[in-house]
Amino acid sequence: MAMEAWFMDESDADPRLPHHLNPKEFVPLDYLAELGVLYWHLNPKDYENDEQLRQIRETRRYNYMDLLDICPEKLENYEDKLKNFYTEHIHGDEEIRYCLEGCGYFDVRDKDDRWIRIWIKAGDLIILPAGIYHRFTLDTSNYIKLMRLFVGEPVWTAYNRPQEEHPARKEYIESFTKKVGVALEAH
Repeated sequence: MAMEAWFMDESDADPRLPHHLNPKEFVPLDYLAELGVLYWHLNPKDYENDEQLRQIRETRRYNYMDLLDICPEKLENYEDKLKNFYTEHIHGDEEIRYCLEGCGYFDVRDKDDRWIRIWIKAGDLIILPAGIYHRFTLDTSNYIKLMRLFVGEPVWTAYNRPQEEHPARKEYIESFTKKVGVALEAH
């Protein structure tokens, strides 16, 4: 089952709600790919032996991996961390997340600065490009278990908006004026 994504409404209601427009306006995976967002659906029950995950990690040089449970019972300073995750920001590197259990939302800005909500569930591996404005929150289930992947030592620095002069943001914007190939085919 493919990941779902849609344009968001402007409501200030609980961020854990879907925030669909009325009528709903879904976003195809091809549109996300144009923004640099890559997606694969893998088998989360056998991630230790998954050949496709191994290939993605090898091809993209993801040599760091850890697991993170996000829920009130398992994450210290849960409320503060969720607020930080939901603050619009960029990173200087790709953000790679593989959902092993539960669900959550990654919101990304498109070229017209509209929010797109991406609902990730177990089996969804998503890569957000360096420099894309984004944020994260749980859905109403209040639980997700993520695998975090990284090239080299992880750098978790978030640069809150505005960051138009940040090198990663400039490079991201520049990527729209010249198309860059993708090393692996994503869905």
